[in-house]
Amino acid sequence: MIIACPSCRKNFDVDENLIPDKGRLLKCGSCNQTWFFNKNENVEIKLPTNEVFEDEKPNIKEKKIRKPASNFSRNINKGSELVKYQPKYNFTFGKFLSYLIVSILTFVAIIIVLDTFKSPISNIFPNLELVLYNLFETLRDLILFAKDLK
Repeated sequence: MIIACPSCRKNFDVDENLIPDKGRLLKCGSCNQTWFFNKNENVEIKLPTNEVFEDEKPNIKEKKIRKPASNFSRNINKGSELVKYQPKYNFTFGKFLSYLIVSILTFVAIIIVLDTFKSPISNIFPNLELVLYNLFETLRDLILFAKDLK
């Protein structure tokens, strides 16, 4: 059985056994329109045919495609939007603290790797041992400075 949506006129092939004699509420899968369908009512549906009669020649017209106006963005006034975009500022102290901890751990991991492999890496970077020594001394001075603040 072919049933047409009363709103968008889309045809659906539905099994007759799914619709009881008293009728049933149907919903269009295309436009989401709901309607009550009773199969006892006589509904005449014209099915499309491939036959073309001599007096019914197809009327083919060229479709013109409209291009959007180039000054479309100039016509929009500031503040006239339906939904206004407001960027969220979600940078909190917790995020800052987590970024700081990750940065410190990354820095410590790089120092450990450089100190562990300083002899092979010193062939590529000749002053690596001096840089690491100065870095350790600077860290020691920072720790002593933090202890003096107490």
